[in-house]
Amino acid sequence: MMRFMAGLVTAVLVAAAGARAEAQDAGKRVAVNGMQMYYEVTGQGEPLVVLHGAYMDIPTMGGIIPRLAESHRVYALEFQGHGRTTDIDRKITYQNLADDVAAFMDAVGLAKADIFGYSMGGQAALQLAIRHPAKVNKLVAASVGYDLRGWQPEYTAAIPQFTVEMMLQMPFFKEQADRKPGFPKLIEKLIQLEKEPMAWEADIGKLKMPVLVIAGDADVSTLEHNVALFKLLGGGMMGDMGKPLPASRLAVLPATSHTAVITQVALLHAFIEPFLKGETAKGMFEQ
Repeated sequence: MMRFMAGLVTAVLVAAAGARAEAQDAGKRVAVNGMQMYYEVTGQGEPLVVLHGAYMDIPTMGGIIPRLAESHRVYALEFQGHGRTTDIDRKITYQNLADDVAAFMDAVGLAKADIFGYSMGGQAALQLAIRHPAKVNKLVAASVGYDLRGWQPEYTAAIPQFTVEMMLQMPFFKEQADRKPGFPKLIEKLIQLEKEPMAWEADIGKLKMPVLVIAGDADVSTLEHNVALFKLLGGGMMGDMGKPLPASRLAVLPATSHTAVITQVALLHAFIEPFLKGETAKGMFEQ
């Protein structure tokens, strides 16, 4: 379990350490639901909101943000208690995070945008699509699930053993706690988030916007769960039969763990960009 949690943090955060060191708070802050939310805007083009994973921030999303900013106006934000956004006396739930994103979009004048969320950010993105569908154009959800039964058995077994004290034994968490007095409380909230009920099948089945589901083949959610999610979104049909392909898509990254998904910038971009542009590969029977 300790090995898993160490990997969960280290694989992403070490890879982005240089980016954090160079970060100079180049963004802005806006009042959102009682907190001061930090965000950065880069690039030009159609708006794309980027949502990070648990214990992460904008720098630790790595190279995917500047790559997406080559063709989109990217709004990258930091969630409650993460990075440079203040914490408030409130549970962290995917529903709360989704409502924060909706309020953020209102605050910065975004009526509607494409959304890309990874891990916790992907879960929040799914809830944004469920709770505020008018705000979502196209949705990219990486390393997500819609039901607690979709997590890998090893991870499900580990969740009840997570404690703040265990986390603080790892250098990254201890360093954060030394710098941010409220960090242990954030850990406590994120541990509780793992235990929150999650059974969204009926709501997912009602989504109308196109969704790109991205998963590693060794992700925290099982392959079967990702296929089931894709089918809920209308996917899983056979092409080449004279009917248009579903608007939603599924991409599985080979030899890729949960924390390795976000580090594969070129591969992620190769999946995300054609989806957002509405491009599809032509079959040999198509004109």
